[in-house]
Amino acid sequence: MSLTRDDRPKVFSMCGREWDLLDEVFAPVFSPSTGIALEFLDLDGWPAPPRGGSFLEVGCGAGVTAVMAALAGHERVVASDISPRAVENAAVNAERHGVNARMSAVHSDLFSGLVESERFDTIFWSSNYVLAPESYEYKSVHERAYVDAGYRAHRRYMEQVLRWLTPNGSALLHFSDRGDVPALHRIAQECGRELRTLRTHRVREGEYGDDVVEHMLLEILPHAAE
Repeated sequence: MSLTRDDRPKVFSMCGREWDLLDEVFAPVFSPSTGIALEFLDLDGWPAPPRGGSFLEVGCGAGVTAVMAALAGHERVVASDISPRAVENAAVNAERHGVNARMSAVHSDLFSGLVESERFDTIFWSSNYVLAPESYEYKSVHERAYVDAGYRAHRRYMEQVLRWLTPNGSALLHFSDRGDVPALHRIAQECGRELRTLRTHRVREGEYGDDVVEHMLLEILPHAAE
């Protein structure tokens, strides 16, 4: 388990920068998902293409994606996570990289911790796409970074995300075929949503085996009228 590995670092390198990693927080160095998320959002190069507007990252972990979004020019960035330790970690890295004036970190179960009036131009969640049984009981908050019991969080995300967007905003979901892609599309349909694939990336996830996994960046849209 990544929390107890002997080689788990206190500081790691990504995007040519150093990042603090606190105990109990998802470690980007043991999974390609953070790097792929940055690639999907065009935040993996430096300097990143300039952009503006507001950006919300759901499930921010150590805060790498949110900090890189702030460095790329988003005027207001909110990093949210269900783990208080991850919220602390994101705030530490915002200060490390000098973006704490434009980036805030909040404790939130998806959108529950946000101010009711807030709206965002971009909302992004690199999700816990491993499907667990509906009856699964979490043994720690860290498990929620990987596993979603009955895809309840995915259903709530698709039900709620559009109301948090600005009129021309974009709701994004980073998923992979380690998850149940047909189930995700069924949930989207039940929620009156459509999923549009924007980008894909196939990677050999050597850290935990040699499986080739397809990651995908999906946009969540209201279901088009017939």
